[in-house]
Amino acid sequence: MAYITRTAGVLGALTLILLTGCASERRQDDDAPELRALTVAEEVSSVVRSEDRHDGYVVNWAGVLANPNPWHFGEHVVVTVVGLDARGKEVVRMEQPLDAVPPAGSLAFTGQALAVKKPAKVTIGYRPAEWRRAGRIVSAFKPFPVSGVRTGRPKDGGYLVTGYVGTPYRLPAGTLAVTALLRDSAGRLLGGGTTFVDDVRENRRRRFLLDIESVADPGEVAGAEVVARTWGSSSRPYEELALGGAVPVHTVKPTTSPFEEDRGRRALPGETATP
Repeated sequence: MAYITRTAGVLGALTLILLTGCASERRQDDDAPELRALTVAEEVSSVVRSEDRHDGYVVNWAGVLANPNPWHFGEHVVVTVVGLDARGKEVVRMEQPLDAVPPAGSLAFTGQALAVKKPAKVTIGYRPAEWRRAGRIVSAFKPFPVSGVRTGRPKDGGYLVTGYVGTPYRLPAGTLAVTALLRDSAGRLLGGGTTFVDDVRENRRRRFLLDIESVADPGEVAGAEVVARTWGSSSRPYEELALGGAVPVHTVKPTTSPFEEDRGRRALPGETATP
């Protein structure tokens, strides 16, 4: 009887501990900050006549989404662009899946659609993101370096952006999306374009070329802001690159000779200082 009583007491204590632990976990989950929605930092749209008059009008849009959450990727975001004529009739609709938005980062995107009739009003809507916790800290998701950017205005119109994109990671990047945001002299967003580069490897840059024709007034463009990112609506490509490790920043042996003697340091309390 005493044995049964002791066993019941032990089981009761274990049950109490388990219940207390579960309650503590629930309280921690309840107290955890809620994930905040992606914010629209910038967006713009324009309508231009197509070069071929029989093709109608080109609706161009560009924007920047910001992710305020430091530990989660925003995935499977979809942009819906709708163009309405003067009577409010829908003349064009386009749904554009966007790439994953990195933790505490941003996503620059562009797109375009063809409309038979000229839209009098263009609206841009966003489907809420699905959230996935990142496997690494924010600093592990390094930006892809862009260099040698050159811009120009071809004689046949539009705006030309060229340059090179590299990778800070050891593993090769299968496909990267390169986006150019066109801005005026005051920094105001005017539009942009996106292209893709494949097989970006360590110590090997890939050239990109963007011929952006759907600019309402190329004369207002003062420059282009170019960014590169992984391609895909999920965080998997970025996660795999980060887990593979980054390329060391310093890989060249120093050419200067070492110091002949120690330059000294501050002595600790009770320690005799040396020159």
